Formats: sequence, structure tokens, C-alpha cells
Amino acid sequence: MDILDGSYLIAIGLAGGVASALRRGLPLGWRLRLEARPPEDLKAGWIWLHAVSVGELMLADPLVGRLRALGHRVHVTTGTPAGLELLQKRLPGWDGGSGQVSGGAFPVDDPRGLAPFLLHSPGAFVALETELWPNLLRELERRNVPCCVVNGRLTARTLEKGGPWLRRAASRLTRVAARDEASAAAFRAMGAPDVRLGGNLKADLPLPPPLHGGWARLREAWSPFPVLVVGNTVEGEEALLLGVWQHLKVELPGLRLLLAPRQPRRFQEVAALFRAGGLSFRSASGPWPDLASDWEGVEALLMDTLGELSAAYALGGVALVGGGWNWKGGHNPLEPLRWGVPTLIGPGFENFEDLVFPLREAGLLQVVEVDALETEIRRIFERGPQGKAPPLPMALQGAVERTMTILKEVLPRPDKYTNL
Repeated sequence: MDILDGSYLIAIGLAGGVASALRRGLPLGWRLRLEARPPEDLKAGWIWLHAVSVGELMLADPLVGRLRALGHRVHVTTGTPAGLELLQKRLPGWDGGSGQVSGGAFPVDDPRGLAPFLLHSPGAFVALETELWPNLLRELERRNVPCCVVNGRLTARTLEKGGPWLRRAASRLTRVAARDEASAAAFRAMGAPDVRLGGNLKADLPLPPPLHGGWARLREAWSPFPVLVVGNTVEGEEALLLGVWQHLKVELPGLRLLLAPRQPRRFQEVAALFRAGGLSFRSASGPWPDLASDWEGVEALLMDTLGELSAAYALGGVALVGGGWNWKGGHNPLEPLRWGVPTLIGPGFENFEDLVFPLREAGLLQVVEVDALETEIRRIFERGPQGKAPPLPMALQGAVERTMTILKEVLPRPDKYTNL
């Protein structure tokens, strides 16, 4: 171990020790990580798939299925309370009764936190997007365990801020399946030795699982009305887009609203905004009526649940994907487009340029300034339904298969550890 590795180990060891001593007063996310343990039935050779939070867990869906089909034992970790909530919902479907898939919290990156996970060495570590943990990658390299990043995303800003610890971690990656050429170049600049282009997994996900039965009654009740679905809003956008919706209601009688804030910690804040605006609304986390008629006087649904937005977009006549009117990063515009729903985003989309540019060029997506939203939404509703979803541009197809091809070259054989 050299000075660089040693300095990180001292720093993370101190952080872990302080966190353990102050456990009771820490945020829930830290407490969950301090208590993280793998299942007792893990044997050497298991696949460690890490998805830091909700967005990455959505991307894990096709990978888990293919790893399970290959015969691998997979343990999925995540690093946030919201991620753990969604993980527990997804696990039964991912495992399918096979006993091959489990999930839980990601540990603190110090020796004490990692020890239970390294007791039976994994056969490979696969992280989604940009999770580079220096001590974990050092320990896995020492054990000759392949370490991979898939859907690898690395911005120029991250590259500029990447200090020596992050660069050392990147140099220990066995392989990166980058989501776009810019990210591939950034990973190479960080020192990753084997970087390939896998494509953006967001463009190649299957349709989401069906919503629960209460949604059918909502759909029935709202079917005579135009419905605006607003998803993944960030702070400040709810008030902005609620204003747009309220103005449009004057010209579009009966206009209904589905709104899903991006961050669970803001659900109550947005509910208070709904109440202050005098909306007749229900919350998706609350009791769902047994009769469609119970929805007739309800003009809005606050989606304060996890994992349902991508399917709920199907109810919309128009979708607004947030993150680009009051922020510059944007969010995934593909979720509503899969249902053929006309989709508008704001001018801030730098985190999704690899999706936005080909979608806009193909005429499947509109980037609209906030002051033009009312006019454009009204025009789409007046035009009427557009039918089934058009195919995506060829550049956005096949990411899952390319990524699995890149991964399979470094994964262990599922039977390699059977007799150990």
C-alpha cells in the first residue's frame, strides 16, 4: 500500500469510526450503510451489482434478469433510503422464486464495513454509472476480482474535480461500458484502462411493470378529460408548472394533473403547495378509492411513491419531464415517449444530451422554453391523440445487449465456484 492508498484508508477509517460513534444521530442513509450486511447464503463467486439510488436501480432491471439467466447468484446494493424502498419492491420480481437474487444496503467503504462482503469473495463487482469507491476497488483488485462500470457516465465537471483518490480508483477498473463517447473519453482521461461504448441503458429498458388495480379506476374516471403528466420536477419547478396547468384549465375544461417530484424528501413540501393552491387532490401513497366515481371530483394526483412514474406516463395526453426549467441537468425523456405520449422538456438537459439530440432530430421530442409551454401544450391537446409510439432512432437501440456482451467477457463462469 502506497501513500495515496494509505491516506484514503486513514480518512475513510476516521469517517467510519466517527459515524459509528454517532450512529443514533445520523441521517437514515448513513445508519443503513453502517448496518449493511450481505445474505448469509452467499458463496464465493457471487455477482455484486451496485446501483446507488432509484434511477440506477431502474437501469438494473434488464441486467439482473440476464445475469440470473446465465446462472449467477446476484446481490444488489443501493446507497439511499429511497433506493432501498424501491429495491424491496423490485426484488420478488427480479428473483422470481429462484433464490438467485437478493438485495440490501451498500456498506461504508472502510475495512469494517467491507469485511462482511469480502468474507466470501465476489466473482465480479458491477457498478452502474459513476460509483468509484477507492478502498473497495483496491481490495477487489488485491483479490483479482473484475471490477466494472456499466452505463458509465462521467461529465467534464467530474473529470475536472476528480482528485488523486478518484483517479486511482478509476485505474483499478477492469472494464467500463460507457454510455456515450464523451463519457468514454472522460473515463480514459481518468485512467480507466479498458473503456468501450455500451450505449445508454435508459434507451433500451423494457416497459415497466403494470400499476396496481387502483390505477384502472383512476384511468376510467379521467378518460373523458385531458391529462397532463409532470414528472421528475426539481425545487422551484412545481410552482412554475402548476401555474402553467392552472392557466390552461381555463381553456381546457376538466384538465387533470399527475405530478411526481424527483426527490422523496420533498413530497410533503409539494403536498403543501397543492393545498395552498386550493387543488382537489389525492396522494398516491394514501388509500385508493374502490370506485371510479370517487375520482370524478379529484383534479390532481400527487405521486409521492417510488417506481410508478414510468408506467403512469401512459395516462397522459402530454408529458412534461422536469429538471430542465429550473436546473440545467434534466431528466430522462424516454419514459413517456415509450407510450407515444408527446413529450416536452426544458432547455437544461446537459446530463441527457446523448438522448435529447437524436430524439429531437428524429422529431420525437421538443425542447420548450417556459414562456412557450402553455402555447405548445394547448396545441398538442387540440391536435388530439397521436397513436402508438414511433420507433426510437437506431443510435439509441441495443444498449442492453452491447453492455452484456462487454460484461460477459470478464464475468466468471457461474459454475467456477460450485465445488469450493
